[in-house]
Amino acid sequence: MHFPTLQQRRWFYPFLFLGTATVGCGTKTTPDAGTGPVGPASALATFELEPGFKIELVAAEPLVADPVDMEIDEYGRLYVVEMPGYPLDKSGSGKIKLLADTNGDGQMDQSTVFAEGLVLPNGIMRWKKGVLVTDAPNVLYLEDTDADGRADIKDTVLTGFSLSNPHINVNNPVYGLDNWIYLAHRGAITTRNYQQEFGDEGTEVYFPGQPGQPRLPKNAGDHCVRFRPDQRALEMTSGKAQFGQTFDTWGHHLLADNQNHAFQPVIAAAYLARNPELLIGDAQQSLSDHGNVSEVFQITKNPERQLFSGAGVMTSASGVTAYGGGAFPPPFDQQVTFVCESVSNLVHADRLQDAGATFVSSRVGRPRKEFLASTDAWFRPVNTYVGPDGALYVVDYYRQIIEHPEWMSEEAIQAGGLYNGKDQGRIYRISATDAKPADWTNGLRLGEATPGQLVEKLASPNSWWRTHAQRLLVDRADPAVVPALVRMARHPTSPVGRLHALWTLEGLGELQPALIRQALGDSTAGIRENALRLAELHLPASPELVNALLPLEKDADAKVRFQLLCTLGSVRSPAAALVRNQLLFADINDKWVQVAALSAASSQTAALLTEVLNHFRPEVPAYASLVERLTAMVGASGERADILKLIQRATTRGPGRPPAWQAPVLAGLAQGMQTRPSPASVVEKPARLVATCFDHPSGEVRQASLQLLKVIGLPDEFPAKTGIARAVSVADNRRLSDDRRAEAVHFLALGDPAPYASLLKKLIIPQEHPSIQLAALKTLSLVPDQTVTEYVLQAWLALTPGIRDAALNTFMANPERKKALLDAIESGKIPSASLGWSRSAQLMGESDDKLRNRARALLNKNDDEKINQAYQQALTLQGDGRRGKVVFQQNCAVCHQVRGTAGTAFGPDLGTVQNWLAKDIMANVLAPNLSVAVGFDLWSVELKNGEALQGIIASETSAAITLRIGPGAEKVLNRQDVQSLKVLNASAMPVLTSQINQQQMADLLAFLRQTN
Repeated sequence: MHFPTLQQRRWFYPFLFLGTATVGCGTKTTPDAGTGPVGPASALATFELEPGFKIELVAAEPLVADPVDMEIDEYGRLYVVEMPGYPLDKSGSGKIKLLADTNGDGQMDQSTVFAEGLVLPNGIMRWKKGVLVTDAPNVLYLEDTDADGRADIKDTVLTGFSLSNPHINVNNPVYGLDNWIYLAHRGAITTRNYQQEFGDEGTEVYFPGQPGQPRLPKNAGDHCVRFRPDQRALEMTSGKAQFGQTFDTWGHHLLADNQNHAFQPVIAAAYLARNPELLIGDAQQSLSDHGNVSEVFQITKNPERQLFSGAGVMTSASGVTAYGGGAFPPPFDQQVTFVCESVSNLVHADRLQDAGATFVSSRVGRPRKEFLASTDAWFRPVNTYVGPDGALYVVDYYRQIIEHPEWMSEEAIQAGGLYNGKDQGRIYRISATDAKPADWTNGLRLGEATPGQLVEKLASPNSWWRTHAQRLLVDRADPAVVPALVRMARHPTSPVGRLHALWTLEGLGELQPALIRQALGDSTAGIRENALRLAELHLPASPELVNALLPLEKDADAKVRFQLLCTLGSVRSPAAALVRNQLLFADINDKWVQVAALSAASSQTAALLTEVLNHFRPEVPAYASLVERLTAMVGASGERADILKLIQRATTRGPGRPPAWQAPVLAGLAQGMQTRPSPASVVEKPARLVATCFDHPSGEVRQASLQLLKVIGLPDEFPAKTGIARAVSVADNRRLSDDRRAEAVHFLALGDPAPYASLLKKLIIPQEHPSIQLAALKTLSLVPDQTVTEYVLQAWLALTPGIRDAALNTFMANPERKKALLDAIESGKIPSASLGWSRSAQLMGESDDKLRNRARALLNKNDDEKINQAYQQALTLQGDGRRGKVVFQQNCAVCHQVRGTAGTAFGPDLGTVQNWLAKDIMANVLAPNLSVAVGFDLWSVELKNGEALQGIIASETSAAITLRIGPGAEKVLNRQDVQSLKVLNASAMPVLTSQINQQQMADLLAFLRQTN
């Protein structure tokens, strides 16, 4: 059987998206979720939960509807943010509800509207005597002053954020360990269909009514924001988050985006601002070791699929929370993050492990299972929250459709249902199986605690108590509490108590240098790391602290050393510079250490570059990347004489082997000079670079010279023309090496490649090395007319898989070529399955209405009619996965495996189809040519000796093609022996209609769709 392989689908997705009955210990669903909503009484039975945990319903409709965030305050009051307006309603339907448990059974049974008339509210945080609420373009402060349960104060604290598509507006305020309030934010996105509703791009972000206070650039530069309302402090951070954010125990900021469920802003914006010449495009590090678009294991029955819905991969990650509740069993008790995936109806869990300056996040729990998943397609988890009981609370938006109509087909929009479930919503409590019932619902007294009692709570194993106690202490600003805080900062057995005491003292303005020095020698690495951050704040007033910082150069913890490097970047002294260099070379393999070192003042660049070149170690790749970063800074803003001197050094050919640093010097200069207004004026006569492209013995140097020439450009003079003529000669000379010829083809792109179109076409044949074919295809694509399009369509059947992908990219250059591509798909010349998801999504999201609508019609066809009608009954029969495995072994295992086992790896591995709809799997079983997986086409090969072969191209090298002619049988073909190569646009799989009956089909479908 041949199925299309699972494509990693990248697109914007919205984050959107009672009894004491519990489900626990891996309990599986019993009712059929069907296609309609499941009532609260039956919802628990749709869940499959990690063993060792139980799930309870805390609140549901009609008490709450459309919840997106929650907060439990120091009195045990539950605030819930409701956003019924998603996706299009801006009429002011948003609310904040106060939920209460009046009989003490752990379930909410009373609801009060705390605030209403909000537009699209999406986040809440306790602050002072009220709450901060994000409701773009504003951050609001709401307070109830007369204890009637309704807010009578409504102030705008911040404003200026874009009111864009609801899933991307400013959201989720969080109180940080450093006493700043953090706002998740990633900026406005372009809207095509809803410009009037969501076309706002924001203004400067500022404190309204406060002239002379700081203002951030338009829409905060599309970055997350942090602020301190009392001090009128306002800053952009270096991160961008879509919906949700969290901090681990030691203050590391963790974020999520639609597809990327785990990333971290590693280096702070303030450090990057020290050296504007440092070219860093992204200060964030993806953490997942299982993909930036991670596979997920959905169990949903009848999942809701829209135009851009991904299947089996993370597409709507939101509401990330680092668990710090102190009440979960191992391995979920430390450094574990939870993130919601609303499209796939599940909650995913990862465990963080230290990896130098940052982390790696790995799956935790059962293999090929999620922490929490539901069979109910309406279950839409969008946020998580750690409560005072150490439980994890899951906020369920509960809607039929979670995608925004911006990315839905017109047919789906017209069918209605955008607001189905608008009057529903749930909140669940997940706790250890043996956990006691929640008692916070009976009320809490933290708000009435004495200063001493609050200080004690700083040592709580639960982050909820620590954070609220710190916030209350800073808010009260009672100087009498300082001695107790100092004692807690020296607590012998509680590292978290010491940590929060230090930051609370800092928040009160009472932290003394002596205590910082003591913390720098703490036995816990996380405290030493935070002590460095605190020391940095005190260096202007207490410069003597520098002497206490320097010994940490030898610290055993990589994150401590990284923070020391960041902190010392603002210290200008020979001793600090020496330690910075030693830290850099000790951890040079960590790219963030390089960035931290280079974030120091740019005046140190030249000296550092000299040091690196003098100690360059070619066997350590990190030296090359460091040289490239340094010379990029020189290329961006260095003096012309310095740049020319570096070019001369990097292109000089000596008697021996050329220095390994020459190529990264040129590559870095090319990167940096791209940012100059007139790079050609720096190198007016590039003859030396032209000669290097052809004559230097190092391929890396030749390629880097070409890279720099692309930035500078070729002047219309004799050496340049000579270079083009030489490139033509080299490209056409098959006696030369493939590398040299490919480089020559790329050189042609420096001029007008149109006169050499015939040569370029001649090089795009299977007999040529793939690198030459790809270079010729890329260069031919630069001819602005339809030359490359016409050639690709003419030669399509002869293009090998690796070349086809690049050939498809040539169509994406302009509307005329895209139209030709759609013509070819409509005529059947190019199979739509060849596009892959990214190109399909680009075509279906085209700005040109005619192209977009045509692409959606062609690429979103319903294949129901192609399923053999005689097998329709199989979709209604109850399948048995165990019997289905037998059917697979008898009919499919000869060519296929499932997750690397139980068969032969001839066709695609079928472990990726578990999230497909049953009808789609059956369509491919019954009509194997319906959608041939990319890379599994059947090819016809004619050799020069007359032999004819058919098979799947397994791999290609410069000299040979490996043809897989059957299960377990391969033949290696010399490229020079190939007369012709042609794809048959067919599958090698036989039709199975004569071999399996309807019940066997149902069993096979059950086997292929099971998750373990």
